[in-house]
Amino acid sequence: MDGERTARGGTRRGELRIYLGAAPGVGKTFAMLGEAQRRRERGTDVVVGLVETHGRARTAELVAGLEQVPRRTLTHRGRQFTELDVDALLARRPEVALVDELAHTNVPGSRNAKRWQDVEELLEAGIDVLSTVNVQHLESLNDVVERITGVPQQETVPDEVVRRAEQVELVDITPEALRRRLAHGNVYPAHRIDAALSNYFRPGNLTALRELALLWVADQVDVALHRYRAEKRITDTWETRERVVAAITGGPESETLIRRARRIASRAGADLLVLHVLRGDGLAGVPSGTVGRFRRLAEDVGASWHTVVGDDVPTALLDFARGVNATQLVLGTSRRSRLARLFDEGIGAAVLQRSGPIDVHMVTHAHSGGRIRTMLGRSPLALPRQLAGWLLAVLCPLLATTVGVLLRRELDFSTNVVDFFFATVVVALVGGLGPALVASVLSALLLNFFFTEPVYTLSVDAQKNVVTLVAMVVVAVLVALVVDGAARRAEQAARARTEATLLASYAHTVLTHPFPLARLLEKVRENFGLTSVALLERRDGGWQRVACVGATPCAEPDEADVDVAVTPEVHLVLRGRPLPAADRNALETAAGQALLALRQQRMADQTAEAQRRAEATELRTALLSAVGHDLRTPLTSIKAAVSSLRDPELVLSEEDTGELLATVEESADRLTGLVDNLLDSSRLATGAVRPLRKPVGYDEVVARALTGLEDRQLVAVDVDEHLPRVLADVGLLERVVANVVDNALRHGRSRPRRQVDVDGDGRISPDEPAVAVRASAHAASVELRVVDHGPGLPRHTEDALFEPFQRLGDRDATPGVGLGLSVAKGFTEAMGGTIRAEDTPGGGLTVVISLPACGRDGEPSPAQPEQSAQPERSAQPERSAQPGQLAERGQA
Repeated sequence: MDGERTARGGTRRGELRIYLGAAPGVGKTFAMLGEAQRRRERGTDVVVGLVETHGRARTAELVAGLEQVPRRTLTHRGRQFTELDVDALLARRPEVALVDELAHTNVPGSRNAKRWQDVEELLEAGIDVLSTVNVQHLESLNDVVERITGVPQQETVPDEVVRRAEQVELVDITPEALRRRLAHGNVYPAHRIDAALSNYFRPGNLTALRELALLWVADQVDVALHRYRAEKRITDTWETRERVVAAITGGPESETLIRRARRIASRAGADLLVLHVLRGDGLAGVPSGTVGRFRRLAEDVGASWHTVVGDDVPTALLDFARGVNATQLVLGTSRRSRLARLFDEGIGAAVLQRSGPIDVHMVTHAHSGGRIRTMLGRSPLALPRQLAGWLLAVLCPLLATTVGVLLRRELDFSTNVVDFFFATVVVALVGGLGPALVASVLSALLLNFFFTEPVYTLSVDAQKNVVTLVAMVVVAVLVALVVDGAARRAEQAARARTEATLLASYAHTVLTHPFPLARLLEKVRENFGLTSVALLERRDGGWQRVACVGATPCAEPDEADVDVAVTPEVHLVLRGRPLPAADRNALETAAGQALLALRQQRMADQTAEAQRRAEATELRTALLSAVGHDLRTPLTSIKAAVSSLRDPELVLSEEDTGELLATVEESADRLTGLVDNLLDSSRLATGAVRPLRKPVGYDEVVARALTGLEDRQLVAVDVDEHLPRVLADVGLLERVVANVVDNALRHGRSRPRRQVDVDGDGRISPDEPAVAVRASAHAASVELRVVDHGPGLPRHTEDALFEPFQRLGDRDATPGVGLGLSVAKGFTEAMGGTIRAEDTPGGGLTVVISLPACGRDGEPSPAQPEQSAQPERSAQPERSAQPGQLAERGQA
């Protein structure tokens, strides 16, 4: 690496530097030429093997001053093409060679099938190469790019070829800047701009391509990093992409923990998940308001909130972390004292020992090292009481012994017995059964040794002394059992609080979430650490899944690890692990909430259906209102004209008579158009439109559609007769084109007409066309564009343009009920096409009609090479349509 590799024959292998473009036109060739000029100025021997300028003036300027090796000319199918002359470059042997478009496919008869293979020969010969490639040409991203853009890429380069390059430089600009560069004519010729902007170069496409390029380069950087670490023998962990889980218990340190975890995740560019662990062992008594505050804080810092339940907190935490593929865990340091840690290592230490490849961060906070919070053994008592009990189990009997020895003359045996009983009861009340047993045994031994005859021996002579010792042990056990029972009831109360927290969360989900059923089931699966949760309903004698989450959900209750019958017909089934009986109450309540969510969802569906019917009623009302007005107007004109013609007292000239007859004809035509649109709208609503599709050319349809339109002289047509034919119903397509053009003529001329230099000879034409009709092929479809330069549409109202009875705020006297574009949309979709509205560059509205292209056999053709928006391919013949006679006026 780094220039030290050798090629065959012992010569140094050349270095490859690739300029990776996020999209066509971002300037990768420009950047490559800029680097070549800088190297030439430094005295490096640089030659141009092959550079495609694509007619871009600024790119051509950078080629000037660089030596160019003549290309090799090849003939294929009667046409001549030029390709990289590898032999000439090898004979010239420069230090650096420029070879554009690495993914290019060479013309048959070339030295190699692909240009990257030519580059490999140059590198093997010790020649450094500067080259370019676009992200859509990478083999691994080929299918992804096709799904995003709809354009298949025929020319690809293996990813490994690009990854082997010593340097890969990303060339990128924002989608908005690239679209401006395209609109200004800096990328494609004028006749290809419209189609490129509305197809391949849509903002969403460019954003997706940009993200693909950034991610691919990030992977390449990661590969280079691994290569560097291997060469330098670096074994320490270097964190890269991460997913961080911050585990909180709801204690006072939780806020600090969330904020610290956010900073850790931000530095790593990672997702942050905040996990709240609920315990049912008496340590889960967190006020509900506190949990809500931490949830809001997590949302504010951009983290997702999760809740799990488990008595074994380390296991529950690690199971969740592994389930979400977390790479880092953030925990708070223990709030227990050092003495408590002698008996129990704590959650943090357990997680550290069992975390495996997951990194664990222990975050210090102001509440660390405080009171003891865990338990000893299986006692229901808290650890502070246990520790105090064990301490008193030793001290109290010793204290009673000391008092008895010091006051031997003043105290009799019965008094000493009472003292030891008192010490045992105190220990039992404080420490529970274990310390009480130790204290009772120790007290009995001390009482026997120091105060029972014979003293200073462990023998017992009197029967009453044996009874005393046994009674002491029994009292200790009874008191300890009472204490432990009370502690267990406190534990049950804590579990009840935990269940209440879960149930409140479930109820909140059902009440506030837009899709409560799925979210509720996901919460149940997450809280109890299950594989899948499903809601089953019995229908027609069998079980059907109403909703489910997780992998491999159950299809029948018999398959489940846990089956909760909500009703005889509805069951909540869980798979993953058997759950303890203590969790049954929470599960039954969750099942009831699931049934409530199901009913709520079905009520929402019924409400939506009612809303749809109400909208249909509103639509009929609008229809009657609009039709009433638009029928009345032409009928009034016809009646007035006919009345004038029939009035015997009214003397009319031949000119006046003709004008009245023209009024009658015009009004009748308006009525006919209105009735036609209403009938068509009715046919579309009832699904009665059955198009008879056959191959037809846009040029034929446009000519016939414009025949019956007024002001058709204001329409500039640029439709190449050599474009692929489309599969369409001729009559329906004529109606679509006529409606769209008529709409453009009526609503697209409100702006003042512009005077432009149409022919480029300095003469100003005052008759600029109001509407331009253009066509171009794109992938497997052919698109017809109707372009006007009127006021356009308000932002985000493009979809409403095709709704029935929508005039989008028009308040002028233009006739019509707003059905023309609605009918056009219905007819287009019935023929298997699409229709959409876009902003015209410079102002105005463009309506795009897209229909599937027709193959030679009359069937829809596969994806065609794009004629107007396909990224450049240097050695392929230009197949774009030649501009018609009105092309210039159409673009004015």
